[in-house]
Amino acid sequence: MSAVNYYTKEGLEKLKNELNELKTKGRSNMAKQIAEARDKGDLSENAEYDAAKDAQGLLELKISKLEAVVGNARVIDESNLDTSKVGILSTVTIQNKKNGMKVKYQIVAEEEADLKLNKISIKSPIGKGLVGKKQGEIAKIKVPAGEMEFDILEIAY
Repeated sequence: MSAVNYYTKEGLEKLKNELNELKTKGRSNMAKQIAEARDKGDLSENAEYDAAKDAQGLLELKISKLEAVVGNARVIDESNLDTSKVGILSTVTIQNKKNGMKVKYQIVAEEEADLKLNKISIKSPIGKGLVGKKQGEIAKIKVPAGEMEFDILEIAY
């Protein structure tokens, strides 16, 4: 059984829409590709047919994984969040102690993470290192490049 993951309402809706898209259009397109490949003759030597069947298997695997994620997903009740420390959905402003650079991240579920939007996964090294910290504390975080220290400047929701 997969672990329960928490999502924003929008994030969970996005996952459900992706799953629906794969189940409807994805499966329909895959059936067409297999039918076209089947029409090209002998299946024992038809590489296009084999490739289409492999792609179908990968699509079904992706669908089953996404169903498991959606099945174990819970929407976060923002009114019950502890705003005194960093947690899921926190928007945290941190400052790198070494170079003084300030960055603002929102801590989100793994599937919602998008670095371009400054949304980092709660399971990432930085996400794990920030969770539970309070404003004014220093977070020492092990990253692939070594250990980094960040001042927690602000926590918002």
